[in-house]
Amino acid sequence: MGHVEVSGVRYELPDGRVLLDDVSFRVGDGAKVALVGANGAGKTTLLRIVTGDLVPHAGAVTRSGGLGVMRQDVKQGLGLDGTEPTVADLLLSVSPPRIREAAAQVDACELALMETDDEKTQMRYAEALHEYADAGGYDLEVTWDVCTSKALGVPYDRAKYRELRTLSGGEQKRLVLEYLLAGPDEVLLLDEPDNYLDVPGKVWLEERIRGSDKTILYISHDRELLDHTATRVVTVELGHAGNLVWTHPGGFASYHEARKDRFARFEEMRKRWDEEHAKLKALVLRLKIKAEYNDGMSSQYRAAQTRLRKFEEAGPPTEQPREQQVSMRLKGGRTGKRAVVCTDLELTGLMRPFDLEVWYGERVAVLGSNGSGKSHFLRLLAAGGSDPDVEHQPVGDVVIEPVRHRGKAKLGARVRPGWFVQTHEHPELIGRTLVEILHRGDGAKEGGHGRVGMGREQASRVLDRYELSAQAEQRFESLSGGQQARFQILLLELSGATLLLLDEPTDNLDVQSAEALEEGLEAFEGTVIAVTHDRWFARGFDRFLVYGADGEVYESDGPVWDEGRVVRAR
Repeated sequence: MGHVEVSGVRYELPDGRVLLDDVSFRVGDGAKVALVGANGAGKTTLLRIVTGDLVPHAGAVTRSGGLGVMRQDVKQGLGLDGTEPTVADLLLSVSPPRIREAAAQVDACELALMETDDEKTQMRYAEALHEYADAGGYDLEVTWDVCTSKALGVPYDRAKYRELRTLSGGEQKRLVLEYLLAGPDEVLLLDEPDNYLDVPGKVWLEERIRGSDKTILYISHDRELLDHTATRVVTVELGHAGNLVWTHPGGFASYHEARKDRFARFEEMRKRWDEEHAKLKALVLRLKIKAEYNDGMSSQYRAAQTRLRKFEEAGPPTEQPREQQVSMRLKGGRTGKRAVVCTDLELTGLMRPFDLEVWYGERVAVLGSNGSGKSHFLRLLAAGGSDPDVEHQPVGDVVIEPVRHRGKAKLGARVRPGWFVQTHEHPELIGRTLVEILHRGDGAKEGGHGRVGMGREQASRVLDRYELSAQAEQRFESLSGGQQARFQILLLELSGATLLLLDEPTDNLDVQSAEALEEGLEAFEGTVIAVTHDRWFARGFDRFLVYGADGEVYESDGPVWDEGRVVRAR
């Protein structure tokens, strides 16, 4: 068993701004601690400080036990020599340092033997093999064999030379998680381990985290995962002179109420401080007036001044962190009764034909495994359906590739689709700052609908509602994944869309932003169709369209996350 302790850590950005200030918390033996906070607040930076990748400007990190690390991009650092990274490279990258060094030495000796097969090189090779064995490399290969068999369905000997580009993002994550949870390291740092996992994979991860005796510190935005696994929650809070942390000693189920009470206490303490401050200032003013015509009051006046000065120097009892306030005002508009009608619709090679009617105002969640055709279905609707009228053309200036299909998908009267998809490259936004994008608008003038341009002052106001005012002059591609997601939702808000087509909208959103999106959708006057693997988010939907593993598309009375398994919203 191991532990991690962070004491008084301060970290400054290259431009001199303080990102983290006086950060302290402890992850005890066997604890499962979730690290949450706003997008861009410094969670990943804090994890990199714990791993030793970054050196803090003040404070210290102490830990015991071997350290296993999963980064957001599990391929980070692989293939830098121009070669295609393999399964073996990925497993080595998360193995103990001594084994990584020994394996690199073995590879170097094998290359040398291809050039010079003399006794000296053979001896070096034998020494490298001995070090690899002594470090535990061969023992670890037994663990790797179990991991590849579980994650990929094949033993390590057959999988090790397979190129990573042939694996999905979910398969890569699952492979690394299988190893870290079964490997020798007692302390695990996991940066968004649930990303790219489908719901059965997330359920598997929850069970493995709960059943593990390892000490685990992880970043996640998946509220269901947090609810099922976290024994305590560490929040990176927005501070005025650097972000701080607050540790909630309970799980996620009691987190929101505890956070609400915490801010209420801050407000009450600040109110009392302000009242006492006002009383002291009033006292000083009264004594000043009296001292002007009564010399006997001078000593009391000076004493009151001293008391006020010391009170102000001490300041408020505790600095109150700034609560992130994301306000999404999704508007929409009235449309015909039938928003979407599909007749014998079949996306070529992905599903069997199905019929569907979606009525104005409904919230439809589209569920199913990766690769089953859900995103293609949304893309077809985003383009206006099979034979779009002028009024059905998508809002915005993004070019939507056609979707091969049979049958018909038709949008109703006054239905204008707005499409959110995080995996799109968004060439129409690349190279432009947020203010520039809002200032120029899109095709509103030519098409008669869409997003009109706005002045800088108005643009600043709407960016502030989405907690993006500090990024106003940044280019879109320089934003974090969560900030990009929030900005795309803002563009939907401004577009005049009456049908929202959302493809995994909460994947990169922090907890507060996801909750703001849910509030915005609740107030949206229009129809919503969303592809999601977010079990918490799916609770707000009233219809569930399931893309089955056998190609059948059907409706369920509750969320179906695994074939034949219905999980009802709580």
